[in-house]
Amino acid sequence: MAHPAQIRIPATYMRGGTSKGVFFRLQDLPETARQPGPARDTLLLRVIGSPDPYGKQTDGMGGATSSTSKTVIVSKSARPDHDVDYLFGQVAIDKAFVDWTGNCGNLSAAVGPFAIAGGLIDPARVPDNGVCTVRIWQANIGKTIIAHVPVTHGQPQETGDFELDGVTFPAAEVQLEFLDPADEGDGDGGAMFPTGKLVDTLEVPGVGSFPATLINAGIPTIFVNAADIGYIGTELQDDINSDPAALARFETIRAHGALRMGLIKSLDEIATRQHTPKIAFVAPPADYTASSGKPVKVSDIDVLARAMSMGKLHHAMMGTAAVAIGTAAAIPGTLVNLAAGGGKRQAVRFGHPSGTLRVGAQAREERGEWVVTKVIMSRSARVLMEGWVRVPGDAL
Repeated sequence: MAHPAQIRIPATYMRGGTSKGVFFRLQDLPETARQPGPARDTLLLRVIGSPDPYGKQTDGMGGATSSTSKTVIVSKSARPDHDVDYLFGQVAIDKAFVDWTGNCGNLSAAVGPFAIAGGLIDPARVPDNGVCTVRIWQANIGKTIIAHVPVTHGQPQETGDFELDGVTFPAAEVQLEFLDPADEGDGDGGAMFPTGKLVDTLEVPGVGSFPATLINAGIPTIFVNAADIGYIGTELQDDINSDPAALARFETIRAHGALRMGLIKSLDEIATRQHTPKIAFVAPPADYTASSGKPVKVSDIDVLARAMSMGKLHHAMMGTAAVAIGTAAAIPGTLVNLAAGGGKRQAVRFGHPSGTLRVGAQAREERGEWVVTKVIMSRSARVLMEGWVRVPGDAL
């Protein structure tokens, strides 16, 4: 019996922020996978090693967590004032499903370096030494990201002394600007506050009724108070991920929040939106010990924040959820803002399971509506491996 040979596809395995994934140039994909559709999804699932009923992704490049089951496709952009288009695919671990509904803020930090190294940026715009500004069109959500990538000898600088909680080793700092991160009202789920309120009362059968801030910024996110769902805000991964009943409650809350935001029309549709919306809980600052053993003092942070990703508590914080936190913190009256002490603010430092992160946001009120023009944060990125990824020929 004949068996199909493996094919090899040029690819780069990169860490961006606290995530890592397999990066492709669109032009390097097999022709059938250069367009959205089943062929592309099937290929990426096989690359990552999904669906895996064992939950390990042993036969693929995935790392069996939401932070490491990711793919990225980058191409030159035809859009004015943009260098590259960036498409992100969140690959389910145990299901045959690729979620294209949102961005990955962490891997956004790796797009600029990948584009420079991959020859997708006009060489005239890349300095021999200095900082290269890469203008990225985030195709999943239709937003612009500006990446400021340090360059040495014409190539992205990867080593440095910038430390990011949730990442073991220091690296070079990549500053990201998420421009106009909130939904303007013509996208999936409506405006920045899809219900028109800064705080809603979310009624979840079997769980309870409690305040929630429902926001479309960076990524659609449901914020609730930790105390209202039985937590204190200093929880680490094992406190929640080892509790199946807790995970089920979070998914139920997420489903009802998504319905309230207009992201789904019926509760059973939530199974097709594993990546969005996110659900996060916040609390006033408190002392705690991060997962690394590092002490986080109440004086180090403005607010505590924990977020769920793909059904589990994230080990640090998703970059897109950090955009949502920064946006909500800048707007007086949201649950995030109130947990941080209320009032106007241009930046917030929040505590997450791995440590702390500072996010800046520029917000203003116009004719009774809040507008956020920019959210800024720093991440880092590094190539882990480059060459070819191999998949069986029948994966196409």
